[in-house]
Amino acid sequence: IVGKYIQLEDSYLSVIESLHHAGFDNKVKVNIKLIDCETINKETAQEKLKGLQGIIVPGGFGNRGIEGKITTIKYARENKIPFLGLCLGMQLSIVEFARNVIGYNDAHSVELNPDTRHPVIHLMPDQEGINDIGGTLRLGSYPCVLDENSLAYRLYGTKEIAERHRHRYEVNNSYVPQFEEKGMVISAKTPLEHLPEMMELHNHPFFFAVQFHPEFTSNPRFGHPVFKVYI
Repeated sequence: IVGKYIQLEDSYLSVIESLHHAGFDNKVKVNIKLIDCETINKETAQEKLKGLQGIIVPGGFGNRGIEGKITTIKYARENKIPFLGLCLGMQLSIVEFARNVIGYNDAHSVELNPDTRHPVIHLMPDQEGINDIGGTLRLGSYPCVLDENSLAYRLYGTKEIAERHRHRYEVNNSYVPQFEEKGMVISAKTPLEHLPEMMELHNHPFFFAVQFHPEFTSNPRFGHPVFKVYI
């Protein structure tokens, strides 16, 4: 797990426990290493990430360690290491792809760089101009529809699901055709606004990211399909 404040292990307790639940289901012991994203850059990535069998970039808020997380995602993508992105982890997967596959070097989320020329993560139009963000998060359970020809569908085994969210910024749909042209699969969307909810890469052993928080609904008896298939 590559995140910030890794000395505060409880910050990632729900993700850690979800991985253990998935281990129970797969009859394996999951060994978890917490890595401080602020220690990762182009020069240190190989040293910090070598030997890992999987990499997770979880949710989060704020600018700290963002470039370290993007470097981590690039490392996982290029080195074919099974990768799972959760919420902010999905948004930064979009940013990394836009920068390093499409070539938009300054691509970013407007939350983190309002002046980016390529806002691949942005606010929904109905939230533009709202300064008081209290109550404006997409919070709670929301439905989403899965592409039947995707890993997402194989993971869940059903076309329609509902998952819990806690975020405000969304993938900018105007860039989706360019992502898809370069091999990204947007494998799930909301039924009304058609907001991307999951992304995956098929030229990779397992590169999968979700806009929601599957760790919120995992439990020891049943786990969660995202974590179970990832493990």
